[in-house]
Parts: sequence; structure tokens; C-alpha cells
Amino acid sequence: MFQTGERAYAYAKACGVIGKSFIGKRALPLRSADRLSALDRLVFGGGSRDLPERELLPDLETRIALRAVSAIRAVISCFRSPPEALVLLLRAAEYNDLRNCIAAFLAGETAKTPRFTDMGPFRVLKIDKWPDLPAMIADTEFAFLLDKDGKLTRTASDATALQSALDLRYYTALWQALQKLPRRDRRVSQDLLAKEISLLNAAWVLRLRTYYEMEVAELAKLLCRVPEGASGRKSFAAEAEAALVLPLDSRQPWAAWRWQGFLNAETPGEAWAADPRFFQNAAARYLYRQARRAFHVHPLSMDTFFCFIKLKQFEEDLLTSSAEGLGLGLSSAEVSALLEVQG
Repeated sequence: MFQTGERAYAYAKACGVIGKSFIGKRALPLRSADRLSALDRLVFGGGSRDLPERELLPDLETRIALRAVSAIRAVISCFRSPPEALVLLLRAAEYNDLRNCIAAFLAGETAKTPRFTDMGPFRVLKIDKWPDLPAMIADTEFAFLLDKDGKLTRTASDATALQSALDLRYYTALWQALQKLPRRDRRVSQDLLAKEISLLNAAWVLRLRTYYEMEVAELAKLLCRVPEGASGRKSFAAEAEAALVLPLDSRQPWAAWRWQGFLNAETPGEAWAADPRFFQNAAARYLYRQARRAFHVHPLSMDTFFCFIKLKQFEEDLLTSSAEGLGLGLSSAEVSALLEVQG
């Protein structure tokens, strides 16, 4: 399906990129950065910027995102016709751009142009149309968000539903793209993606129940119910559905839940309450470690490139979190300790 020479060249490039990435032990130097300017020099070396801290944060976040996307584009462009699944993984950044645009549009904050990730030839959004969001997505795969008159008639209160719709669209397309690959090319990536969707749904439940006290029936409608075809798996939403009715103030009833190991532990003498942020960080660490272990297992399979992209996206999240933490007055050591990214 894809030539061995293309795969070998892409794998060599991916290995070179990972060898210079801030993951595993190479993430440890991030702990030494005590200011945004120090983090900038650590990540970008001679390409760092001499800017006031207030201006440096958004600029640094933009360059971190561009750094990740550029590395991913360089690898998947080794294929004359890049696999659809890898292109969709790259375009996760564009979906995030659209989420930010929707939030700004619904809030009436259209004077400032949102940050758009440089997708190169893989871009779908018509970013030159901003702030006319309907025009940006008309005649694209995102047009399903518009009504029959081509308008986005939602209000700010519908932002959660729109995000849920985008998640479903994205993960359905990615799951279906993986199914088109030979089974030997997707054994690891299919399993990782199934876990990611399940954990995404579980995190949704914890976050929306905790912060918004959303009703069970309403919350159930927002779960990412990706059609699984003949996979024979339980529903990707099964664990989240179980979590809909488990108590948020008692850990014991969660003991048999599949993802209970990612919940915050009980503290003797203190009342327990589910912590969505702790769960989300623990889930991210788990998926990162799974991808890291699998990266070299089948060097010329699509699984390897799937894991490569996931690792670069994790690194982007880590660097962005470090930058945001420093911007809030935290140290990178505190951010890294929170995420437990070392090793």
C-alpha cells in the first residue's frame, strides 16, 4: 500500500525528531526554566525572542504549536500520498483552531484574529474569511455545523454541544481511516485510539458533572459515540455511561470501574471528591507511555507514525503547560511534577 522506501525514510526522520524532543529524560531540563525567557531559550536556542514576558507568552505558545505541526508535516510528507489517518492526526490542530474560533464567535469576540496553525496544504478552514465563521466553514467538512440557511445559529450556551459534535466528527473520521489500513498496520494505533476515545468520554463525564452539575440525560447526549462497525468491542462510551451514576463524593463505588486507577486517591481524614483535572492528567500520561513504548515495536508500520504524532502532540501540551504555568507565576518544576512526565 505504501512503499517500503517511503516508510524507511519517514521512520528515520521520525527517529531524528524524537531524539531531539522534550519527552522522557529529555523533559527533565524543563525543570530548570524559572522564567518564560529561559524556557524560550531552552526550546528554541538561537531562535528565541527578546520580548517582555506579557508579549512573550502568546508568541511562545504560537511557536511551540508551529514547532510540533512542522515536525509532523515533515514526516508525513515523506509519503507521496500521505495516509489519511496520519493527515487526520495532524489536523487535530485545525480542529482545535475551529473550537477556539467558535468560542470567540459565540462570545462576540471577533475583533481579534484567533491564532491559526500553519497546516500548509492540509488546511481545510478558509481562515481568510474570519470573522465570518459561516463563510470559513461553508463547503467544507465542517459545514454540518450550519443550518439549512448556512448560518451558525447557536448561542454561547451551545458551545459544549458544538465541541461534542466536533469530537464525534473527528474521532469517527479517524477511526474509519484506521480501518482502511491493513490489520498489521493498525494493531497498536487502533487499540490506542479506542482507549483515547473511552478516556475522553470519561473525562467529559467527570468534568461536566463536577463543574456544571449537568443532568445525566443531557450529559449522555454529549458522549462521543463513534460507530465501531464490526469491531466486536464494547461501546467507546461504556465506561463513561457507567460513570454517569457513580457518586462524585465516594471513591469505593468506583472500585470496579475500568479507569478507576486514574482517579485521585483518598486522603486519610479528608472527604474524597473526584478531581477531573487529576483524571485528565493521569489519562494523558497513560496514553503517552503507551505510545512511547510502542514507537519502536514495528518500525515500518503505520503504528509507528501514529505513535510518533501522539508523542509530538504530548510534547506540545507539555511545553504549552510549562509556558502557561510560568505565565501564572509557577515554576516549570511545579508543572512537570504535576504532570509527572519524567522518565
